Amino acid sequence: MPPTGLILSQVFHGLVLGGMLALVGSGLTIILGTLGLVNFAHGAFFTFAAYAGWLIYEQTGSYLVALLAGALLTCALGLVIERSLISRFYQRPHEDQILLTFGLGIVIVEALRWQFGGVGKTMPVPELLSGAMRVGPIIYPEYRLAVFGIAALALLGCYLLLYHSRLGLIVRAAIEDTVMVRILGLRASRIRSMVFGLGVLAVGVAGVALGPIVSIYPDVGGRFMVQSFVVVVIGGLGSFPGAILGGFVAGQIQTLTSIFDPAYSDLMLFLVMVIILAVRPRGLLGVEGRQ
Repeated sequence: MPPTGLILSQVFHGLVLGGMLALVGSGLTIILGTLGLVNFAHGAFFTFAAYAGWLIYEQTGSYLVALLAGALLTCALGLVIERSLISRFYQRPHEDQILLTFGLGIVIVEALRWQFGGVGKTMPVPELLSGAMRVGPIIYPEYRLAVFGIAALALLGCYLLLYHSRLGLIVRAAIEDTVMVRILGLRASRIRSMVFGLGVLAVGVAGVALGPIVSIYPDVGGRFMVQSFVVVVIGGLGSFPGAILGGFVAGQIQTLTSIFDPAYSDLMLFLVMVIILAVRPRGLLGVEGRQ
């Protein structure tokens, strides 16, 4: 039996990882559930955000500026790509959407590799959060607790925006009846852009926040993209609360499995996904798919 301190430490690691996976997964599910778009460039946006945060931190020395500016730059890149390319594919088959976003992801990653090389970059932990604090019987890094707080605030902001604001009401109305939204004088294309931008902004925050924890290299977003798809499937396609629940479930599975053998953490995650789909095909909090 592993020591209690190790188990508690891994539980906290699972909360931090789960919060970030929930944030990345929520960005994916916002785009998928609202627009019906399968965005395979999601991991590339994560990588872009990590590099943007690292570069801005190097230039300014301010973590807060790096977090805000890096996430906003990622959102801006997403909006430019959405307006210029992706907006032309909403009515196309999913196969075309997958090919487009997969190709865009490769272009973004290879452009970053060309600019910064393949050697990993390290984003320093902000000095204010470089220490550790006692949480019950364990000593835990302050920055990781701050990352959990950032994820919680970002998820709360997305929830309030989607479910307790005029924009959220318009977005949900557009899902149900695009024609009626147009009759009311609202531009469906603008709504789609705002939704896509919100989804990319969520993954941008995650990419910058995890910069001091992970090595920043061109393929770092690939792992998070795969995990975010698992999170969305576990939680339920198109369900924002499901993405949050799926993120925390995935985080705990990976960190607790790592106590015994880190090599099996991904295997266990996929095994749990298969079991959930066998019992509940629409995921834990799944909703009816779009027609």
